[in-house]
Amino acid sequence: METTEVTGWQTAVLVGGPADGVRMKVSGRPRVIQVTCPCELEAASPGGIRAEAVHLYRRDYGVTTEPLRYGFDIASP
Repeated sequence: METTEVTGWQTAVLVGGPADGVRMKVSGRPRVIQVTCPCELEAASPGGIRAEAVHLYRRDYGVTTEPLRYGFDIASP
């Protein structure tokens, strides 16, 4: 597999999961993008503690032109 160095910003789109359809700019074609969504707490938390759900999107290596494509990884924590 040949790799090429990518510089600058490229458009990427997230597919599936809670961020389906979100478009963004990425630099360097990261392999994984992490998305967090705030979770509502039932009561006020001491010390400003908060909870967030974490979702991972993995790059589709078959897509080499913009927009780059990142698919939801349902198996990720």
